[in-house]
Amino acid sequence: MGRRNYLVEGLSGTGKTSVCDELLRRGRHAVHGDRELAYRGDPRTGEPTSTGGHEHHLWDVGKVEALVADRDHAATFFCGGSRNFPRFLHLFDQVFVLHVDLATLHRRLDARRDDEWGDGNPTERALLVHWHETGLGVPGDGVVIDATRPVGQVVDDILRRCAAPLGSAARSAGASGQAPGT
Repeated sequence: MGRRNYLVEGLSGTGKTSVCDELLRRGRHAVHGDRELAYRGDPRTGEPTSTGGHEHHLWDVGKVEALVADRDHAATFFCGGSRNFPRFLHLFDQVFVLHVDLATLHRRLDARRDDEWGDGNPTERALLVHWHETGLGVPGDGVVIDATRPVGQVVDDILRRCAAPLGSAARSAGASGQAPGT
C-alpha cells in the first residue's frame, strides 16, 4: 500500500491499536493488522483453526503481500502483532517494536474489556510475561520504541525515525531488537 512500508509490532497491551488510531487521525495511511489481517491459525502450517490463543494469532501472508505491493501511498503503517511475522518481515522497510515495562503491561491488560485473545486467562498472561522477559514473540531486529509515553509522543518518535535514512542512527538506536533490560 505504500512506497515505504512500516511494521509497528509489540506484545498485547503495548499500544499498537492506539498508535494505529493516532496515525489515522493524523492523516497517515495505516492498517489495523489485528482487525484486517488476523486470524487464528496453526503457527507451523498457517492453516486456520478455531482454537488457540496468542501463539495462534497469525496474519494472512497473501493479504500482507498484496497490500505492500500496492504503491498508491507514500507510506503505509501496518500495526498489530502476529506470530508468523518471520514469513513477511522482509517486506517492510523498517520495523518498530513497541515496548513497555512489565507493570505497565499488566495494568493495560487488566484494563481491557476485550479479551478476545485471552489476555485475562492465566496461561495466556504467563505466556505474555515470558515473551516480555525473553524478547520472544516480537521481531528481534526492530527499532525498540518506548510505548510507556503518551501515544502522541510514541507516534512522533516513530514518524521522526521514518524520516531518517535507513541504516542511520534511527536504526542503531534500537538495532539490537532487545527490549530494554533484556
